Amino acid sequence: MNIKEINYDKLPFIPVEGTVYKGWNNIVDAINKKYNQLDNKKFILLVETYQGVYHEELIAGFNLLQPALFVDTNEVFLSEDIIRSKTYPDVTDDRIFGYMTRLSFADLLDWEKVSALRDRLEKAEGLVIVYGYAASLLVENPDLLIYADMARWEIQLRQRLHQVDNIGINNRKEETASQYKRGFFVDWRICDKQKKNLFAKADYWLDTNEKDHPKMIATAVLLAGLEKTAQMPFRVVPFFDPGPWGGQWMKEKLGLPSGQKNYAWCFDCVPEENSLLFKVQNEIVEIPSINLVFYKTKELLGEAVESHFGQEFPIRFDFLDTIDGGNLSLQVHPTTQYIQDQFGMKYTQDESYYMLEAKDDAVVYLGLKKGISPDEMIRDLNLAQEGSIVFDTDKYINRFPAKKHDHFLIPNGTIHCSGANGMVLEISATPYIFTFKLWDWERLGLDGKPRPIN
Repeated sequence: MNIKEINYDKLPFIPVEGTVYKGWNNIVDAINKKYNQLDNKKFILLVETYQGVYHEELIAGFNLLQPALFVDTNEVFLSEDIIRSKTYPDVTDDRIFGYMTRLSFADLLDWEKVSALRDRLEKAEGLVIVYGYAASLLVENPDLLIYADMARWEIQLRQRLHQVDNIGINNRKEETASQYKRGFFVDWRICDKQKKNLFAKADYWLDTNEKDHPKMIATAVLLAGLEKTAQMPFRVVPFFDPGPWGGQWMKEKLGLPSGQKNYAWCFDCVPEENSLLFKVQNEIVEIPSINLVFYKTKELLGEAVESHFGQEFPIRFDFLDTIDGGNLSLQVHPTTQYIQDQFGMKYTQDESYYMLEAKDDAVVYLGLKKGISPDEMIRDLNLAQEGSIVFDTDKYINRFPAKKHDHFLIPNGTIHCSGANGMVLEISATPYIFTFKLWDWERLGLDGKPRPIN
């Protein structure tokens, strides 16, 4: 395909007026100017961070300021054992699912240690840096506050490489799925709760998504960009991922790198995971797109949607490519009551499949056939999971031919999946992690292990 025919923008950006400080030398110079403007004996710089940043890099970078005292907030957190115990009801023993935590950073701090630290800070002189999670809880009126932010998709890539730990846990060597689950149900909820308070307090926002290439903008520039974005059509940055059933359509049609075996997903608009790009002084600054939802909720969603869903973007758009690939796992999404009771989510996943492309043999599996025995079906699913039989999908599940431009509605609680040789635009509610896989066609995941069946 001629590259000129590809009109899918993989790096959409919004121009924003302002100044960007690129690289550690420029960032340090900007902070030093602020420091030198004040004739105080003590200057306290707070650096609050999101989970998943490269702490080693940031600590080294801010130490270029040569502070009289550098404090890492890790020293005032509870022990790893206590944090694991406190978060266990939310993390659970399940390989995939947990519960949306109600904890905050305050629940993870050792307040006796916090008190002792505050005494040290009171006596300190010169430039003092307090760095890390919950830094803004430790000092009420800092001279400067910087927020080091991260997009969740980049965090996941770092987790896959075993490069980062969860909050208060030394676990970068753990299975990636375990780290992701703790992030999804605990860390990101706690960080988001804290972040929402800092739009009005932080002086600068730090883009930490690219290793060794930090970019800093004034928070006023960030908020102006969010204000502008909320008033116009916009796109977030799509990301692509392979899968055991992935296909070949996106590779050609969207101009993706050919070295990947397949592309199963494109998360085209999932604000909880994707990024927004601001172009400031001809530099691209990347921020989590969920910041827009947090800061301009009502303007973005409208009053009726905000009143029902709160500060969440309740719809997502993604591509599912099975062209020359395989069937998706046979799956079902929980009912609203079940997802509330079991996982602490306010709403569940109703969805639809719009067929962007389909080969002649493309199908969609959708809904149980009339007259089947639920007990018999569950028995066969269990036997298939044990490897005793091959699950007879056509015995229990409707199979519909799928043609280009067909649109299939899939209410929660309906068993479904796209078959091979379809290119699906999935338009659905957002809580995508809550997918119960019932049958996976006797295949392994990309890691060579059986995929979890629920």
